[in-house]
Amino acid sequence: MMGLGNLMRRNVRLFFKDKGMFFTSLITPMILLVLYATFLAKVYRDSFTAALPAGFSLDSAVIDATVGGQLISSLLAVSCVTVAFCSNLLMVQDKVSGARRDITVSPVKRSTLAISYFVASTATTLIVTVTAFAVCLVYLAFVGWYMTVGDVLLMLLDVVLLTLFGTALSSCVNFSLSTNGQASAVGTIVSAGYGFICGAYMPISAFSNGLQRVISFLPGTYGTALMRSHALAGAYRKMAEIGFPDTVIEGIRDSIDCNIYFFGHKAEQWAMYAVLVGATVLLTAVYVLLYRLSRTDERG
Repeated sequence: MMGLGNLMRRNVRLFFKDKGMFFTSLITPMILLVLYATFLAKVYRDSFTAALPAGFSLDSAVIDATVGGQLISSLLAVSCVTVAFCSNLLMVQDKVSGARRDITVSPVKRSTLAISYFVASTATTLIVTVTAFAVCLVYLAFVGWYMTVGDVLLMLLDVVLLTLFGTALSSCVNFSLSTNGQASAVGTIVSAGYGFICGAYMPISAFSNGLQRVISFLPGTYGTALMRSHALAGAYRKMAEIGFPDTVIEGIRDSIDCNIYFFGHKAEQWAMYAVLVGATVLLTAVYVLLYRLSRTDERG
């Protein structure tokens, strides 16, 4: 009988054994960082300076720190979800190869099998996202650093929570997939579209009112806002030190989606955490339930 621990070790080992999957997952955030810094930095800088009220000027170092915070928060918010879809492909590959059918021949509970995939995928995704987080901090140290240890720890908490959310979401989606082609198609769609609907690529204020309301229901939106708020907390404190009024800083926070409004009401950070954690717990429960309700043997 394969216990939970053995199944988790097996899944993690297979992920690292597949060098293509591992290095693709690891290098993707690094490539995104280069692309973001090359193409999005100027867009973020122009939009930020345009949002400054007339008569206000800001030191270039603070602007660079603000733009850098936007870049790394966007990258990490997207990577925590898209990398989870990549690391969770083992679930589909076991279906294709028939390995899951062989496992279920033994007296292994379906909930145990589901948890083993979830925990292993979370662990492998965290290795990638925490590594990307460390690289992003190095990048921010070069362009402009105003963060405190508390800011860094809060960002790390955001990375962990978003990774758990991404793993739960990918587990529910990948459960129904049965071919590598389907998995690749889903991964492509998520990689291309998730950054837009979570507010990482474009400010939510740039969308229509109807779309803004739809986006305000998505948990990933609040994860991005949390990540961005903590990445830019030091820059906001610096703005306050040099004399920026609170109303101006609040306007800047609105313009770059550190503040999220639900039907006109500003969401507090505790509420954002509640939405993100609640969605993760719900998706995880749905995923385990899908396994428990599955009565047919897995086919290769």
